[in-house]
Amino acid sequence: MGNIPEELETTNAVFGALAHPSRRQILLVLRSQGGRMTAGEIAQRFSCTWPTTTRHLQILHLAGLVRVEKRGRGRIYELDTALLMTVTRKWLRWFEEGV
Repeated sequence: MGNIPEELETTNAVFGALAHPSRRQILLVLRSQGGRMTAGEIAQRFSCTWPTTTRHLQILHLAGLVRVEKRGRGRIYELDTALLMTVTRKWLRWFEEGV
């Protein structure tokens, strides 16, 4: 993370993904279940429709918060906290340096 416009874009993508309570819940479920689950296992834990769940998973994937592995017709989602930790530390640092 060295280019300010790229950093802001990445930060916005991560915080945008975290803005929806269902996506935060998906991350918590993944974390509590060992960090790796199939799309079906994730969807079973929520009351929203399958298309809504897959849309949330896609947004999390595009933001870099989960990795996806295709297995046949199914997909396995894996929590990826590296970018989340980098972005939140950097974002908080911007405020610490400005004080």
